[in-house]
Amino acid sequence: MTLQHRQLAADTPTRFARALAVTISLGCAALASMLLAEAAARDGFSGWDGIRAVLVFVTTAWLAWGASLALIGLFGGRTTAPRPDLHAPQPRTVIAVPICNEDPLTTFARIAAIDRSVARADVTADFVVLSDTRDDGLAGKEQFAFARLLRETNGAGRIFYRRRRDNSGRKAGNIEEFIRTSGGAYELAVILDADSLMEGDTIRAMIARMQSDPQLGLLQTLPKIIGARSFFGRALQFASWFHGPIFTRGLARMQGPTGPFWGHNAIIRVQAFAESCALPELSGPPPLGGHILSHDYVEAALLARAGWKVEVDETLAGSFEEGPENVLSFARRERRWCQGNLQHSRLIFAPGLAGWSRFVFLQNVTAYVVSLLWAAFLVTSAISTLYAPPPEYFPGPYQLFPVFPDTSTREITLLALGVLGLLVVPKMLILLHAILFDRARDFGRSLRMALSVLTEIILTTLLAPLMLLYHSRAVVQVLSGQDGGWPANQRNEGQLSLRDGWAAGYWIVLVGAAIIAAVQWLAPDLTIWLLPVAVPMLFTPFLIAWTSLPLNRVLFAVPEDAAPLDVVTEYDSICDVWRLTWNDEHLMPKATSPDLTHATA
Repeated sequence: MTLQHRQLAADTPTRFARALAVTISLGCAALASMLLAEAAARDGFSGWDGIRAVLVFVTTAWLAWGASLALIGLFGGRTTAPRPDLHAPQPRTVIAVPICNEDPLTTFARIAAIDRSVARADVTADFVVLSDTRDDGLAGKEQFAFARLLRETNGAGRIFYRRRRDNSGRKAGNIEEFIRTSGGAYELAVILDADSLMEGDTIRAMIARMQSDPQLGLLQTLPKIIGARSFFGRALQFASWFHGPIFTRGLARMQGPTGPFWGHNAIIRVQAFAESCALPELSGPPPLGGHILSHDYVEAALLARAGWKVEVDETLAGSFEEGPENVLSFARRERRWCQGNLQHSRLIFAPGLAGWSRFVFLQNVTAYVVSLLWAAFLVTSAISTLYAPPPEYFPGPYQLFPVFPDTSTREITLLALGVLGLLVVPKMLILLHAILFDRARDFGRSLRMALSVLTEIILTTLLAPLMLLYHSRAVVQVLSGQDGGWPANQRNEGQLSLRDGWAAGYWIVLVGAAIIAAVQWLAPDLTIWLLPVAVPMLFTPFLIAWTSLPLNRVLFAVPEDAAPLDVVTEYDSICDVWRLTWNDEHLMPKATSPDLTHATA
């Protein structure tokens, strides 16, 4: 197999989906700008109103783009060819798990569970744990857990552990080093994260897809969140199971063979990756220079540039991950992603990329900058109202009866309802679709499912102003040169107190109070319109603490609740057994083993 240089052209359905999404986005954005301009013109159209019209055009287009993903994914169903079966000889496959400062017990217990599931699926695959852990004590625990994994799986010669001495390139560099030194031994590699779980049957189906299509360079699954316990975590988990497949189906239809890579729960063709995906180091210092942090989308773009297909398939069940358990964990993750995504602004005009890859980079940047644009829209709206001329009730010199000014209430109300509709209507359509096509039985039946959807909508509405400020702060930090780095995930974070909420969100409370005070003083007519934004800010500590509380399973039911997943059940069982003796055994001297090095070609 040789490196290809002819980029794949999008087929007719993909081009139609893209055109439809662009049409919906631009149409909604134009309508929103027209409504705002019409409302502003009643008092005389000013320069500030022009800025507002541009801002509302961009922000509405972004909202409509997200809504179009749901609409495109919702209608028409998923048309796929029959799944190919794996045939002999199986491609030489490795399951790679890059880790950095993770909990060794749960990480290696997941590998043990996946190994058992893979064996049941009659798949032949090696495992390799690629450690970037810098703490020697934690690395010692990793090696102890690895030794136990070898004993319990009889994994000598097929399960490997390697700890890097040089952490250059972070996760991308970790995988790159393995491919450079050991990739020649394998045709395919399944990339997992430390919190990933995958069913053996899913891995078998992924290998079979790659085996049947030599042009397929990467196949991405849709990881669903499992194991959530808090109100916030359960809401995210519900959204990943209920809304996620529809949005991802729309994404698959729109991106076609130039699909996404999310960095984990995917399979790659090793030779294609090795030939196409060496990442450059961006010139200049971090945060916008240095190592590319959000490397996964860049690697997908490089594969597409070389002519390899990159696809996402939401119908591949059995792909799981953990999610943040509270708002603060979520915000920290968003800060990391913000810095990585803003780096993509420097890659939009990189040579040779497919046009759609450039557009995806633009989307990744917009995903965070749009919060700053919403904030700018609110500020310019207040300024525009402040400078609006007072109404003139007697414009004529000898006018006997007053002329009351036309109000812009209708236009502003329509604009507000339109923005709300772009956020709510897609989810309500997904709810209706689930009822009509009997998805409700997987989510606690129709009434319980509907209550979960409505509660999730209310929760995201309340948290939206908080995330607007967290995102805006992250963008400002990056653009001002503050490097947040790429710290390890803090998993299994528990309940937060009001004190925690205040410490992390007091500045949001102050911003909310300042908004209400300033608007009440300078432009009181806007007060009622800004209350939905400002009031949740005042309750930030309460929202942070309350949403971290444990939640029973009355709300946000998912299929996992009614029918525990095999690999998850296996993982839980292994964890329970290992914890019984973990605190004592990991202090014992580690058995030395030649398997503490990585596999070689």
